[in-house]
Amino acid sequence: MIILQVITLCSLGGAQSVVINLSNILCKEHEVIVAAGEGDGKMWDLLASSIKQEKIAFLHRALSPINEIKTFFALRSLYLKYKPDIIHLHSSKVGILGRIVFPKSKIVYTVHGFDSIRVAYRRYLPVERVLQTRCKSIVGVSKYDGENLQKEGIINNISVIYNGLSTPYKLKRNPFEHLNGYTHKVLCVARLSPQKKVDLFLDVASRLPQYAFIWIGNQYEYIGEYPSNVFFMGSLPDAGAYNEYADVFMLPSNYEGLPMTIIEAMSLGKPIVASDVGGISEIVANGENGYTVGNTPEEFVEKLQYILENPDVYRMFARKSLEYYKSALTIDRMVDSYMHIYSSMLSI
Repeated sequence: MIILQVITLCSLGGAQSVVINLSNILCKEHEVIVAAGEGDGKMWDLLASSIKQEKIAFLHRALSPINEIKTFFALRSLYLKYKPDIIHLHSSKVGILGRIVFPKSKIVYTVHGFDSIRVAYRRYLPVERVLQTRCKSIVGVSKYDGENLQKEGIINNISVIYNGLSTPYKLKRNPFEHLNGYTHKVLCVARLSPQKKVDLFLDVASRLPQYAFIWIGNQYEYIGEYPSNVFFMGSLPDAGAYNEYADVFMLPSNYEGLPMTIIEAMSLGKPIVASDVGGISEIVANGENGYTVGNTPEEFVEKLQYILENPDVYRMFARKSLEYYKSALTIDRMVDSYMHIYSSMLSI
């Protein structure tokens, strides 16, 4: 089977992690090509050597009629070059262009967090409705996304496949040794953007000065004042591996699909405190492996303290996180689910 994976950006993020994990498994038995546009290129470094890489210079997140036309022809050229059996589109920009360019009988389109369209970019919804028949399968990464796709009139062959990953790479040393003066370490892995509510993160940290609050994933340096117990570590490879040396994972956000960063933390047995948005509540069960809360500092502070100051609660939540990861969020489960869709398309 020849499988073409296409995504808009080559910078690391949740959708790119899915492409990497999926491609690195599929390439063991199939020919896999990954195509992507702008970004810092860190995604390319994490792909297996047998995967063919296609960089599309004109593919940008921002709208540009000239670039869209050039990307149209670049995608068309890729199709003629490889003649793929399956074309898997990731992200809304590529989801639109790809469904125009490629034969619909070969297309799977994964929506990595439908709220990014439904809430933040509603002007694209009419396009999504029109193009829903231009593919064989539309995949939501959470039940929440699947339900909202249908509520918005996108009902053509909707499936739900949870993101999955392998246990993160183990670091050779504790990167937080210099923070041992704090009673606990709270980790957030996210890009610095309005969506991720760094202001809320800083507010929570200011109310819990006995804890170290660590932020990994900023693509640019944070500019502004922040509490002395907050540590911005920049964009790091294998960021999920840092969960091993943290006590709890925190994710404030305005909207999400099914965050890979939370799954990474769960794979290392960490309790979660996160905003109650998107599909997060499907994998973070209140009172079992963490809490989903409103976007207020009071709620985050209360739940973080409750987990970290009660050892029995902490141990139970940690165990439940790992158990749920193993039962529903492994890379094998994700790959098997996508292979079922791929195979069903070829058998028609």
